Amino acid sequence: MLNTNQDFQTFFISRELSNCPLIKDVLTTIKKIEEKKITGKKHTGVISVSYGKRILINAADTNLKNVSKESLLEIVDYDPVKKNLLVIGIKEPHVETPVHWLIHHARDDVNAIIQLSDRELAKNFSKKLPVTEKEYPPGTLNLAKEVLKKLRTSKSIVLKNNGILFTGYNLKEVEKLIFDTCEEN
Repeated sequence: MLNTNQDFQTFFISRELSNCPLIKDVLTTIKKIEEKKITGKKHTGVISVSYGKRILINAADTNLKNVSKESLLEIVDYDPVKKNLLVIGIKEPHVETPVHWLIHHARDDVNAIIQLSDRELAKNFSKKLPVTEKEYPPGTLNLAKEVLKKLRTSKSIVLKNNGILFTGYNLKEVEKLIFDTCEEN
């Protein structure tokens, strides 16, 4: 089944829920972050984890407060040249899916990413963390290149006028990074 999106085409290879064993860990991490009220007023963001060569990521129009098994997609493959996503799940992919895919596949040390999309958070942390040079449209190859460049020197970066991106080897590391960064601010 084909779905056309402005930035990429989505091919659903299955409209079933993912059975990824990391779903429980993702839901637990989001719950902890929400309990600390870190995600901002709108609770917007993206969480993704590597699962072999695939990634598990929340769907479009899913705020972090309401992430559930039904709102998680398994991205089987992404072709940045053809802009095609192969997906298992019941909802539409998040616009940032290509960026998360490219980060996971470019960096062996990144298996978990949490992106908090809140301009106020970005502003608050812009003096403390590296900031992307330009503001690029979400989900674009240019944004992915800029993010990868900034991730050379830090595991957490500010996306100019957008939010903060935290990366780590696993969800526990990212969770700790978020809590430590927010406590210091």
